[in-house]
Amino acid sequence: MSAQKNRLLPLEFEKPIVELENMLTDLHKRASDNDIDLSADISSLQGRIAEERSRIYSSLTPWQRVQIVRHTNRPFSLDFLKLIASDYTELSGDRLHANDKALIGGFATIDGRRVMVVAHQKGRDTKEKLMRNFGCPNPEGYRKALRLMRLASKFNLPVVALIDTPGAFPGVASEERHVAEAIAVNIREMFGLEVPVIAAILGEGGSGGALGIGVADRVLIMENAYYSVISPEGCAAILWKDRAHAPRAAEALKMTSPDLIKLGLVDEVIPEPAGGAHHDWVTSAEALKAALIRNLDELGALSPDALMDGRYAKFRAYGRFQELTGQGGAETLDVPVATEVAVV
Repeated sequence: MSAQKNRLLPLEFEKPIVELENMLTDLHKRASDNDIDLSADISSLQGRIAEERSRIYSSLTPWQRVQIVRHTNRPFSLDFLKLIASDYTELSGDRLHANDKALIGGFATIDGRRVMVVAHQKGRDTKEKLMRNFGCPNPEGYRKALRLMRLASKFNLPVVALIDTPGAFPGVASEERHVAEAIAVNIREMFGLEVPVIAAILGEGGSGGALGIGVADRVLIMENAYYSVISPEGCAAILWKDRAHAPRAAEALKMTSPDLIKLGLVDEVIPEPAGGAHHDWVTSAEALKAALIRNLDELGALSPDALMDGRYAKFRAYGRFQELTGQGGAETLDVPVATEVAVV
């Protein structure tokens, strides 16, 4: 929690709120130093701050949401686990090559419910960022996650996947160890898990790096998180040859929770405090915990066959889109293979 105690650096679009809050601080100081009654002015300014905060946070653009989930004080997977789980015991290694510290996992208890957690983990300072490889797993991370998920299935424990990654690591060594194959195997094998699987996107949900632990019965997403086939900067570099078009790309990708819930690519949006989870870790964690408990209880009542059939049907249903006709109308089509248009 130490990172949360630091002064929060405002994002660019939050500066009007910060200016008003600084004015409010000055008013309080003047009233105290000069022993005068400025309660009317203080009350009026508090009203302006509330109005400005409501105006900004009720109409966030996709790019602004991306900025929020990349805030340096946003809680990561381990931060959430400390607040929602007890008895978390990390398990290490893929039994093939190494222990990837960008993708962690182990046993945990959430409100009396024993689960297996697999999660992406980023770093906060430079040393930790390097240790966690900036939250970008190597293939051994996905193989470790699969080992833990199979262990969970063996002992009839639900799987909780916490997603927060820009994407799998694309380096030469990662490719040499077949990162694409590791992700593909995870996607295939997760369809056969006979226990409930819940995925929660906490921040960034980038490409196959996210989907490698994201094949779940329920896919939840934090209000300001995103889930996309590519980062806005990557998309802008490809389509417009300039990363400066990232805000335009974020809009076009339909990558944030309001669009994802409409498209049926996620099942539930978990609310965040005004301005994002970095403003209030505890409230954010409570909302995440409540959503996980509710879905764990609902899925726990289903048989293994019902879970696997539902999971398969869910992902096969991905791919509904609208195609404009020559007359300006729209025709709804279903693509039989989810990966052609789904978030992969």
